[in-house]
Amino acid sequence: MLERTISWIDDGPDKNAAKLIDQTKLPHEYTSIIVKTCDRMARAIKIMEIRGAPAIGAAAAMGMALAALEFKGTTRKDLLAHLEKAKAFLDSQRPTAVNLMWGTKRLLDKAIATGGTVEDVVKAMITDAKAVADEDVEINKRIGKHGNTVIANGDTILTHCNAGALACVGYGTALGVVRGAVEAGKKIHVISDETRPRLQGASLTCWELKQDNIPVTHIADTEAGLLMRLGKIQKIVVGADRIVSDGVFNKTGTYQVAIMAKYHGIPFYVAAPVSTLDLERKIDDIEIEQRDEWEVKTVYQKVKLSPDGVPAINYAFDATPMDLVTGIITQDGVFNPKELLERYHRKK
Repeated sequence: MLERTISWIDDGPDKNAAKLIDQTKLPHEYTSIIVKTCDRMARAIKIMEIRGAPAIGAAAAMGMALAALEFKGTTRKDLLAHLEKAKAFLDSQRPTAVNLMWGTKRLLDKAIATGGTVEDVVKAMITDAKAVADEDVEINKRIGKHGNTVIANGDTILTHCNAGALACVGYGTALGVVRGAVEAGKKIHVISDETRPRLQGASLTCWELKQDNIPVTHIADTEAGLLMRLGKIQKIVVGADRIVSDGVFNKTGTYQVAIMAKYHGIPFYVAAPVSTLDLERKIDDIEIEQRDEWEVKTVYQKVKLSPDGVPAINYAFDATPMDLVTGIITQDGVFNPKELLERYHRKK
């Protein structure tokens, strides 16, 4: 099992800092980064040294704790004003992923609810940031247990992007379902879309499944429909960056996978924690992050794919309408879209 994607350092020379796996280096190099300031955490989120909705939620929580540690004032009122600014700054780094805002809000709420001195508030925030990380792993294991119920022995599962341990603090959401099935004794094979333009499926999903000796095959994104037509895929399981009342935001390319799955009659599941739900909103309410065109026009800024002067469009996410979704797997169970709204709308 992989070490945690992000963790809090409690002692030693880097005490009161966050340690995270640098995902921009994988699969070629496995290395960690020590993050000691809120600004550095914001940068790690922005440039995707850490990515994946649940992992971003934990990073956001720890970023708020780091902001509290950096506070130089003496009054609780000034600390809360400082934290409000830190929250706004962290939230601005990746606007589509709702776990980012969830993590910063949880820590700000903890600060507001904590009485006592500035030191008391800071200690409470550090404790809560660590709790966010611990809870994520347990939530994902529950997602895996529930998801196992929709997976049959011998299934080949297509996934898109990386919704595994690397996208969370540990275990994973979509890949948590895979791990849950494997732990139940089922023989499972995963097909991983490589997921242009940043290739998280190839570089991250394939890497982490190989580490756990779970069979995985890498394909070009353009092969998914053919493999469905040939009967080589039995289930599709993806993660989510935000789930609204009428759709699921996930890595760009998910929408087309869902359309092809519907056409071929293949169940399409979304695995995500309740913290990813934003059921008060609809697809058209959400800003879809657009990233720098070099991600599309090059491979890791090393291999040029199109001539200079030709523009590129680079939406980081797309939205899959709920009528293409078979079920959403949360830590509480497996729900069709209607059941999801009935259970969680206004109850989150």
